[in-house]
Amino acid sequence: MKKKLLLFITSVLLFVSCSDSVDPDPVSLPPLEEKIGQMLLIGFRGLSVSEDDQIVKDVKAGRIGGVVLYDRDVALGSDVRNIESPEQVRNLISSLQSYADTKLFVAVDQEGGRVNRLKEKFGFPATVSQQYLGTLDNVDTTRYYAERTAGTLNELGFNLNFAPVVDVNINPASPAIGNIERSFSADPAMVTKHSEIVIDVLNSHDILTTLKHFPGHGSAASDSHLGFTDVTNTWQQSELIPYQNLVNGGYNDVIMTAHIFNSNLDSNYPATLSHNIITGILRNQIGYNGVIISDDMNMGAITDHYGLEQAIELSINAGLDILIFANNLTYDELIAERAVNIILSLVSRGQISEERINESYLRIKDLKQRI
Repeated sequence: MKKKLLLFITSVLLFVSCSDSVDPDPVSLPPLEEKIGQMLLIGFRGLSVSEDDQIVKDVKAGRIGGVVLYDRDVALGSDVRNIESPEQVRNLISSLQSYADTKLFVAVDQEGGRVNRLKEKFGFPATVSQQYLGTLDNVDTTRYYAERTAGTLNELGFNLNFAPVVDVNINPASPAIGNIERSFSADPAMVTKHSEIVIDVLNSHDILTTLKHFPGHGSAASDSHLGFTDVTNTWQQSELIPYQNLVNGGYNDVIMTAHIFNSNLDSNYPATLSHNIITGILRNQIGYNGVIISDDMNMGAITDHYGLEQAIELSINAGLDILIFANNLTYDELIAERAVNIILSLVSRGQISEERINESYLRIKDLKQRI
């Protein structure tokens, strides 16, 4: 009798132990529409929000998992968008979070230098560019500016910064990177060194970071915001080194894709839409298991060549977890609702599997538990 009891207890313990390591039962996951909503990060207009605003309706309906704030409205050519003062930004973020059942990612591009949404004119601390920090190569200076940025973001309520840029400065005249001083260095080791400092400091202030733009935008001779960007003849393998170094060191926040085209890596699609690049290189070769986010899906490199449904289908099947619709180069107030309905339709037609949606949802859920 004692032997049977011991065997039963051992079996139960083994079952519990094994159960802890398996994926959650699909039955325990939320409805498909809610999982899809977590995969969308949306830009919107307004210095404040109320229940009548579309962005609030989307938040309350679970159609989005995050928002991104800007200081300027490109489509309108206006300096009025989401950022006016520290108090105003703090209140805006607090209001948005109050409407959400699941905590929102609240993101901003606060790299420093030219890409700096929280500007001095709005009452925020001065910043310097990544190129300035890499050229100076003083770890204390990099840490000092990272601390200022991290403290500011934390105080305002942001939890995700689209930085650091880990593009290697292959082409100093690159209009989107080198020419506006967004890269730390042409040396991948230097890029890794200063990125590690920024990541450590931001994480210590409860701010998630984003490595960008995979697999490397630093050699480009054109700007993917504006249209097709081909790096086939200029891209170098060394552009992968910072990603490999950081992932090897345990990096597991967010990695953003580039809309660049490289026929040596994928002869058909730009990186954001490429299974070969996102799953083949970033997931399988480099070994990254965290959240992968797109660059803005409204950028010309995508919209000039792909319809909305095609771009969504390709990007999710490529392995993306979150799609950004910054709603700034163009504006569509109903983009979240449209995107959710498109993805629901693609799943119902078998063009995207629900298992693929579940993979992204679980990665996002795990990441949100850290904020």
